[in-house]
Amino acid sequence: MAVVETSRSRGGNGPLARAFRRFAANGAALAGIAILVPMLVLIVCYPLILGHKPNDIDLLALNKGPSAAHWLGTDGVGRDILARVLQGGRISLLVAVVSVAISVVIGFLVGSVSAMAGRFTDAAIMRFVDLAMTLPPVISLLVLASITGAGIVPTIIVISLLSWPVLARMVRARLMELRERDFVVASRGMGAGLGHLLWRHGLPNSIDILVVYATLQIAAAILLEAGLSFLGLGVPPPEASWGNMLNAARSTVVLEQYPWQWLFPGAALVITVLAINFVGDGLRDAFDPRSELN
Repeated sequence: MAVVETSRSRGGNGPLARAFRRFAANGAALAGIAILVPMLVLIVCYPLILGHKPNDIDLLALNKGPSAAHWLGTDGVGRDILARVLQGGRISLLVAVVSVAISVVIGFLVGSVSAMAGRFTDAAIMRFVDLAMTLPPVISLLVLASITGAGIVPTIIVISLLSWPVLARMVRARLMELRERDFVVASRGMGAGLGHLLWRHGLPNSIDILVVYATLQIAAAILLEAGLSFLGLGVPPPEASWGNMLNAARSTVVLEQYPWQWLFPGAALVITVLAINFVGDGLRDAFDPRSELN
């Protein structure tokens, strides 16, 4: 019985338990979750709630303001703004999550192989990473988008190819220290291969970096997708995304006379990015043991 109680007390004071307590004490992070959870539920379940589809056209309700029939109004061809905002959230989050997942895999593999595979490999990979980081991100983004064309899949590819170098450096810095530890040296001595080192030692000891980076990068990817769609290089109409909704409402007439056409997608974009950043900052502080000293 004493052994069970000891193990429970140790589990309650373990790194994950302490990280969870630090996260639960972060008011901004909890506020971010309180905003994100209802928004995600609406984005996923809105076809069951709304009677309008994003591309349904109502010729009798062109440029109509918010009403009982259309809660957030309609656009210039009579499409329901609320349905398009929620569908745009689906597209933006889909692009962000998939592109970040790809960039996390690439960044982890590049950084961990660089740290574990030897000096020559490390030098070669890091020079390639340095080259990727020296390219101007905005110009590279526009060039890649113009090459791949518009669409959901090309947008995912463009964002994922621009997001991994910073993560690769972070993972490499963590594993450069890890590879000198006794248990890693012992694994090498017993003939462990590179795959075993990455899976059994590299990934568990980098999971905090990956989680925090992925959370914060999702917010950045949403903004990148919105920027590309606003410029006509991202998700093309008639598919709804927050970026191309803002692009469609950028004329002076719409800005002055029909503000609901840009106000609601812009507000959804800002609120979502802020909430994700709050959660990401909370995770970063939760995984940082030095935060207990502040």
